[in-house]
Parts: sequence; structure tokens; C-alpha cells
Amino acid sequence: MELNSPQKLSNEQRLLLKLKQATAKIQEIQAATTEPIAIIGMGCRFPGGASTPEAFWDVLQNGVDTIAEVPKDRWDLDDYYHPDPDTPGKMYSRYGGFIDQIQEFDANFFGISPLETNHLDPQHRLLLEVSWEALEHSGKNPQQLKKSQTGVFIGICSNDYTNNVLSQGLEQMNAYIGSGHAHSTASGRISYILGLIGPNLAVDTSCSSSLVSIHLACSSLRNQECNLALAGGVNILISPESTVGLCKSRMLSFDGRCKTFDISADGFVRGEGCGIIVLKRLSDALADQDNILAVIRSSAINQDGNTSGLTVPSGPSQIAVIRKALANGGLEPADVSYIEAHGTGTSLGDPIEVEAIGTVFGKTHSQEKPLMIGSVKTNIGHTEGAAGIASFMKLVLQLQYQKIAPSLHFNQPNPYINWSQLPLQVSTQLTPWQTNGKTRIGGVSSFGFSGTNAHIILEEAPEKVKSQNLKVKSEDKLELTVHLLTLSAKTETALGELVSSYQNYLETHPELGVADICYTANIGRAQFNHRLAVIAHNQQELIEKLRQQQEGEEVAGIYSGELTNKTTVTKIAFLFTGQGSQYVNMGRQLYQQAPTFREAIHQCEEILSTIETFQETSLRDILYPADIDESNSSLLDQTAYTQPALFAIEYALYKLWESWGIKPDVVMGHSVGEYVAATVAE
Repeated sequence: MELNSPQKLSNEQRLLLKLKQATAKIQEIQAATTEPIAIIGMGCRFPGGASTPEAFWDVLQNGVDTIAEVPKDRWDLDDYYHPDPDTPGKMYSRYGGFIDQIQEFDANFFGISPLETNHLDPQHRLLLEVSWEALEHSGKNPQQLKKSQTGVFIGICSNDYTNNVLSQGLEQMNAYIGSGHAHSTASGRISYILGLIGPNLAVDTSCSSSLVSIHLACSSLRNQECNLALAGGVNILISPESTVGLCKSRMLSFDGRCKTFDISADGFVRGEGCGIIVLKRLSDALADQDNILAVIRSSAINQDGNTSGLTVPSGPSQIAVIRKALANGGLEPADVSYIEAHGTGTSLGDPIEVEAIGTVFGKTHSQEKPLMIGSVKTNIGHTEGAAGIASFMKLVLQLQYQKIAPSLHFNQPNPYINWSQLPLQVSTQLTPWQTNGKTRIGGVSSFGFSGTNAHIILEEAPEKVKSQNLKVKSEDKLELTVHLLTLSAKTETALGELVSSYQNYLETHPELGVADICYTANIGRAQFNHRLAVIAHNQQELIEKLRQQQEGEEVAGIYSGELTNKTTVTKIAFLFTGQGSQYVNMGRQLYQQAPTFREAIHQCEEILSTIETFQETSLRDILYPADIDESNSSLLDQTAYTQPALFAIEYALYKLWESWGIKPDVVMGHSVGEYVAATVAE
């Protein structure tokens, strides 16, 4: 008896069916609450000129120490420095990790007036810029996210700029003092500028702020509160007051270095930066064929509670948060082969953290097969509100490049750590991330001095994602013979800089496919009024034409101009033709070269395969026969095959134009074309 015939079921069978359905629903809900989250884009500003993820990786893999003396545009060291830590109102640290040109901001790009810009915290400015760059890095056009369920989760805990402004007197206050300095508007302004309507949070748990923001973004995605999320954090050092205060607490190192896990560890050095990641549910990222950088398997947060001091780290709490993250991801300690530690380089914090890691991983790792650990703070300093995202991005990059970057300033192991009994090894040089056939999985910790701890576990991108392009028969696959690159900017100067940037990128990345570069530039970037289009047959020709354009030469195949506000926008109509326009091999080149067109043909073929007429002869055999003869032609000319084939071709053409961003205002059809028009009409 078939269970899909309810009228034939007994009461017992009906109950069994309902139980199975309920069980399946529960399993579906449970799976959604623990679904991995895909990282599909990143943007950053970190010390050492790390203004892109690639530049950040160069800093990490080359073991660059980016720490330098406090620059003149922050504060005058001569006014605040004194080597004696007990000197009132003075700092004994001369160093920090600083990013370049924080005073530069293209306010016009974001539609912000000069008056408002004066009271806009540089942290807010950085968040806008880096969020935009992270979205473009993910291949998402920021302009197309308006009214989308996109969430924003930002870690931010400092207010140096506010102190700077208020110190100049109350007469400096104006209508923008609130919106330009509040932490809530640091995140809120991103949603406002981009028109996002998903959840929006500013998170302050001190040093763990940005990692907690990622945890909250993952929860929001799993709860279906948003479909895309921006998460990260920011920290800028502008005024000296906080540094003086940290010196009075003896938290900063005297030589200005985070000497994490070393015997000489005597405190941390402050750093600044900004990092933003773009997140999506893994199932959605796979369905949309996004470029997945790595996957968040799980995360957890907790609090130290009542310890021996408010700012004293708690080993048991650190153990608990790591174990909870493992449990949330259905993972065992043996699955993890690297931990990016909080690793500030303090004499109290380092031993507590290493012992906690050892407690969790001690039984599954050994001195022969140790768990590798490191800390990005040895490169760029403790970036406080951005510390978690800096560590997180380091781990993502290590997973991408399948290498473990060196942790600096580890010369003599801290004797207060029981190294001989712990299966841990500090990474001191760039090494391949060996897996012995296992998936690469690593964890990252971030602990706030207020007691809030966070731990996130990352896994390398699924193997199937690394080659997720549509697979076609080798005899059907051809390379495009010509490519179109389109670029745009808000000003002519900016367009010139963009052209130069693309030229340099193409020259330094010969391994990239010109088709992929053109596709992402055409689809994944915002469209502005100053525009340029280049037609080229290959990457070298594209580079040469961009160079010639930069030098002011007249070049065939390059078109540029400005779209003014007075430009008339012409409405577009699509007319779908009827029977009589068919011929063998119609659209074959598009089928071979355009994945979107090919996918639509496959979709139609799958539907037609359920019809008796197409069970012996497939749609592709009719359209694209291996051998062309009279029988093929006559088959396509039979109405039973003609009309479905024409529908499929016209529908695939529509999907292709749609993928290029070209949508009709009006659709019309003749004969069978009416059915296509009705199908695509909104």
C-alpha cells in the first residue's frame, strides 16, 4: 500500500506518516540553526599599508613588523612621552600600529556634506569605505542592495575623536555632533547610505567587540533575520588620553611590541585598523555560485563572571567558550589544527590562555603532532575594537593560501607556561598548513577586558566550491573570442585612477581569466556617470588598451563618456517571435560560451524530459545535433518540437540579458512567443 495515498491509510499509518513529517521538519529546523556560514568577501585597512586582503596577507606571510613611533598627525610625542611610568600625565610608550592617511575621505562619494564631514569620526569614515570595498570584493553591487534584508554588525569601543572635538570647547559643537560620534550611527550610517533594512547593531565588548559582532551576524543569518550580513570592527588612535591611562595601568609594553608567549612579554602595543567581512548562509552561497573564501562552522560567546578582578582573564571561561564552539559545530578537538590566539603578550594573560588551549586540545594533539598557535598582534599591535576581525581575517587568509604565517617576537618561551606538557607549537616561520588528508579547520579567540569572550571556528572552503563552474562536455566548451570590460566612477579623476588600478592588477595577476575579471567588473561594481568600456580579445590586449587610454592615445575599441542627469533613459521592449524563425544550431555559440544561457536550456530540457515526445529525443539533440542532415532539420521543423525549442531559446536569451542587468519595461510576443512573454513578465 502506498503511503502517499492518505485515503488508503489506516489510522496507525496516518499517525506514522505524520510522525515522519514532524521529524523531518524538526531536523530541518535544527539544521538551519547550525548551518555553516560562508565568507564571500573581505575589506580592510591595517598597519603596514594593508589596505586590501592581499596586501594584508603580504604583511603576514613576510613576517612584517608594522609598529612605528606615533606619527605627528596623531599627537606630539614630546608633549606626552616620559620613560618613567610614574610621571603624571605622561606615557612611557612611544609606539603603535598606525594606518595611513586617515584624514583623507571622499565625502562626496557617499553624499556627505563638508560641514557634516568635519564632525564625522574617522572610524565612521573607514567603516563606510571598507564596507563598500568588502561588498565589491564579494562581487555584490552595493547599489543593488537597496531595501534588501542585509544586516550590519559592527564592533567599536573607542571615542578618541569625540574627546578631541570636545577638548576644543563647546563652541565646536553643531547639529552633527551626535550623529557623527555615536557608536550606533557608526553602524547605522552604513545601512542608511546603502539602503539596507536588515538588523543593525553596534557592539562594544571592548577587545572582543568585532568577533562578537561576527557571532551575532551568524545567529541573525541562521534565524532568517537577514540574507546577507556585513560584520567587523574598527579602531582609530587619535588622542593621547587613552594611551596615558593604559600606561598608568602598566598594560602597555615598554618597547612597543606584543611579544606574545615570550619570556619578555610585558604588555601590548596599541594598534588601529578596520576590517569588514561579507557573510551568507552556505546553502545560499552555493546556490548563487558565490566565491567562498572560507566557512564559519560555529561560534560561541560567554562571560568570565566574578573572577579575581574585573579585567583579569578567566581560564575556565576560556576553556568553556572553546568547548561550546566545538559542540555547536559538531566538532571534536582533534578536527582543529590551528588556533589564532587572543595573544596580547601580557605576563598574566598569555599563560592563562595557553593553559586553557592546552586543556581543551591536550588529549587529541601531541608534541609530535602539535596544535599550531599564533597571534596577529605581534605584527600590527592590539587593535582593540578591531582585534577580533584582524585575527579572523588572518585565519581566513591562512585557509585560502593553505599556509600558516609566522608569529613574531617569540625568541624564548615564557617559563610560566608548561610547554613540555602541552601539545602546542608557536608558528615562527611561514609553513605549509599540513592536513594529512583532513580538512583544514582553525579557531580564533578574542577576549574582552570586561570579561566577554568569543571563539569562532573556521573551515576551508568546500572542495566542490573550488571548481564550482558549470561542467560541460569538453567538445562543447569554447573560450570567448572577445571580452567587454566596463568601468565607471563618480568623477573623471576617479575613473582614471580606476583604469590605472585595473591595468596594474591585470599585469600582476596573469593567472586570472580575463573573462572572470570582465564579468565581475561588469556585474559586481556600482554604476556611476563617468564611464569607460573596452573591447579586447585577450588579457594582454586589454592591458595595452588601458595603458594607451591612460596616455591619452586614440584607441579603437575604447568608448568613454559621461552620463549626465539630463540624459534621457530609453525604455526597453522585448519582442519574442513565433514559429518559423527556427534553424538547427540556433544559439549554439551562446550555449557553449554563456553559462547562464546554457543553464536555462538545461532547465527547459529537464522539464521537457517528462513529456513523452522528448523522452527518446532530448532538446539538445534537436537543437545541437552531432551531425546535421535533413532528418535533424525536419525534426526541428515539426511543430511538436519547434515550439518547445523556440520557447527554450527565447527564454534562455531573456535570462542571459537579465544576467547582464538589462531588463525590459515591456514584453510582447507573437504565437509561441506570447508564452515566453507571459513567463518572464513581472
